[in-house]
Amino acid sequence: MAPSPTLNPPEAPEVLETSGASNSGDRGLTPEQLCSFNDDGYLIIPNALSASTTSSLLHETHAMLSSFSLQDHPMTKFSTGENSNSHVGDDYFLTSGDKIRFFFEEDAFHPSTGELRKPKHRAINKIGHYLHELNPAFRDATLVPFNAAIARQLGFRDPRVLQSMIICKQPEIGGRVPPHQDSTFLYTNPPSAVGFWIALEDATAENGCLSFAKGSHRRTPVKSRFVRKEGDSGTEFVDVEGAKFPQGLETEERMQEEEEYTLGEVKAGTLVLIHGNLLHKSEKNLSGKSRYIYTFHVIEGRNEYDKHNWLQPPDCQFSRL
Repeated sequence: MAPSPTLNPPEAPEVLETSGASNSGDRGLTPEQLCSFNDDGYLIIPNALSASTTSSLLHETHAMLSSFSLQDHPMTKFSTGENSNSHVGDDYFLTSGDKIRFFFEEDAFHPSTGELRKPKHRAINKIGHYLHELNPAFRDATLVPFNAAIARQLGFRDPRVLQSMIICKQPEIGGRVPPHQDSTFLYTNPPSAVGFWIALEDATAENGCLSFAKGSHRRTPVKSRFVRKEGDSGTEFVDVEGAKFPQGLETEERMQEEEEYTLGEVKAGTLVLIHGNLLHKSEKNLSGKSRYIYTFHVIEGRNEYDKHNWLQPPDCQFSRL
């Protein structure tokens, strides 16, 4: 997506508790930040959320992890596909688009007995996928003018938030996420997804911070997409038949077989913008510290979003940003 015309740099940040962002009003990004995102495919924005807002969201996360019930939970595990081609695809997952549900780490269970070997609040991989509407604290950190301004600067005409998640990256068992593109999982024709990734805790090399293949959004087409199987019997990856790059994106040929990844260590309160075609990954968390983050994704509402995507819109449609 192409940026809008150059804007004047925003004034010095100030804390806006009601919006969840510490940047001034709805002015969004500076011209330099826009250029960096367009060149690299990602942008790290320190102190995008105030310390008090970040702390409040982390407190809300801990409250949800402590209070959810195991009594009627199907114990659905979330797989990144690292050890096989299969991803989660049961009914609990496929019907989570307008709910708040809890998905377990694969390594939270004993390999022999299948029993949970971690306390429930230390066993969850992620919470999703409708936090941006059903949880007031996360709604107030998502559907705000600052985020809307960024989306418009990135070229969105009708920005829609289609999913939101808390990813926990638990101590000792937080799973590795292999290189991937977000548009594989949230495909529009042409591709348009952008991730808004917010650190609720410091993310370091030790606890599994993100790594980015700088500029790969220009040279890596979206070749596959994550869809529902016939009859909603599960999920699978299929070849992309539509566009593989966003409309208007200047692409370049891939010059090397292996991508080089840049580590993205960030402090709590940092916002990271991630282009849907950008290759990025994170390593397993073997440390004693968690790495909680909140992320939501935006797509262009005017682009085709078909019935094959695993995530289907609620009756009220995807949230307008």
